[in-house]
Amino acid sequence: MDQTVPLLQIKEITKSFASNVVLKGVDISLSAGEVVVIVGGNGAGKSTLMKILMGIYRADQGEVLINGEKVVLSTPSHALHQGIYLVPQEPMLFPNMSVEENIIIGIDEKKAELRKRLRSIIKKMGWNVSLSRKAETLSIAEQQLVEILRGLMRQARILIFDEPTSALTFKEIDLFFKIIEDLKAQNIGMFYITHRLKEVFEIATNVVVLKDGRITSSGHVSDFTEELLIKGLLSDEDEKLKKESRQEEKLPAERLSTADNPVVLEIKDFCGYGFNNINLQVKKNEVLGLAGVVGSGRTELAETVFGLSKSTSGYVYLNGENITDLKTSEVIGRGINYLPEDRHLNGIFGMGSVKNNITASILKSESGFLINDNKETEKAKQCIRDFRIKVTDENQKLSSLSGGNQQKVVIGKVLASEPQLIILDEPTRGIDAEARSDVYRIIEKLKEAGNAILLISSDYEEVLILSDRIEVMHNGTNIQSFENSGLTMDRLTEASFGVIDEVKEKAAEEE
Repeated sequence: MDQTVPLLQIKEITKSFASNVVLKGVDISLSAGEVVVIVGGNGAGKSTLMKILMGIYRADQGEVLINGEKVVLSTPSHALHQGIYLVPQEPMLFPNMSVEENIIIGIDEKKAELRKRLRSIIKKMGWNVSLSRKAETLSIAEQQLVEILRGLMRQARILIFDEPTSALTFKEIDLFFKIIEDLKAQNIGMFYITHRLKEVFEIATNVVVLKDGRITSSGHVSDFTEELLIKGLLSDEDEKLKKESRQEEKLPAERLSTADNPVVLEIKDFCGYGFNNINLQVKKNEVLGLAGVVGSGRTELAETVFGLSKSTSGYVYLNGENITDLKTSEVIGRGINYLPEDRHLNGIFGMGSVKNNITASILKSESGFLINDNKETEKAKQCIRDFRIKVTDENQKLSSLSGGNQQKVVIGKVLASEPQLIILDEPTRGIDAEARSDVYRIIEKLKEAGNAILLISSDYEEVLILSDRIEVMHNGTNIQSFENSGLTMDRLTEASFGVIDEVKEKAAEEE
């Protein structure tokens, strides 16, 4: 093979979903033995690009070349046939099967030959792997090693890692980085997506910074500093967009202080799966924005407060009352409700009517053994009027509505229980500009009516538009707090990637 020809080339790749252009002419090269780290904020297009390489999506324009030859990656099996393998963030192993069985499952060769080839790969890499262990006894790092071996046994020469260290301990990260070095020595090419900027300088050979579907900077890792990476993630247009959005939505540019407002929700030293040592307050007549990159622990925190998961330590108080680890039905009864990130998976009954969806969370409290249809209809009609939901009537099937109108129905369902605290997780994801404006208006009215709102959003412009105060989460904990007065998009982005004030950082080190 010609060593001067890159292992893989991505040329002028573009991809749109309806009117949303996600990738705008992306060019990347990957050579054997290289680790190309791709850095970008939420919505930059990283995952879409990798799904094109995996054959899950088809690019609208552009081409992919492997060893200098153009290839068509129409399905995941085609991508695997070309030597491309995605190591999933959450390993997908069969817990009751052995390591060996998990690795060779689905490969149509004689078992003795497979075992011989597997042992040869393990020896070549210098790894210490017990093939007889049950998968359920493995750590996350060991499970990832099994996933890598799955790829290598299928002749993969290009591996894709998406936030691989998000669930690892420091010791496991060190082990994982050693595995990466071993792979480089065997001329395996790797794409590595991360939000942890310090990792870039530990493992990368080359860096690509992606923002809004475009590459803003790229090159050898020696050409970069952490400051230059941050600069590539920012845009001169950000503040302009922020001002234009405030004007368009007719929302206040400056917000009144909420410092003296009564505390509705208080979280103290709270720990659980995906987050640790969270301390924050949400007050009456306030929107507290919870910002951070994907994987920072925001949704895990919300689900645990809402009773969908159990905490490991710490406390949650609602109006001073300890509600830690109550069941979800009890949490709703006390005055908290939650708009989930994935409305299709957790928020709606697609085959049900608009009315049934809106009143689903209050049927038990409103009706006892019998459903009061008049109350249901009255509540649904009120929600349709207040939220300007475009329907023929309250009995229309929810699945027939547009995404924006479905989202308004889900918000109506959450508000039907008359909560004191509302957790909104990505409330405008996947909806158009008009529906977004309506959702913003609803949130402002809820705040004015006295509600406390915890807003989780990957859209920093949205966080800045709606929030009175902002907490930033990074690597599972909240690292910085802001009053939303004069806060810039640049500063919020820096904090989300773990760049905190030098004064605070120094004080933390001294402690």
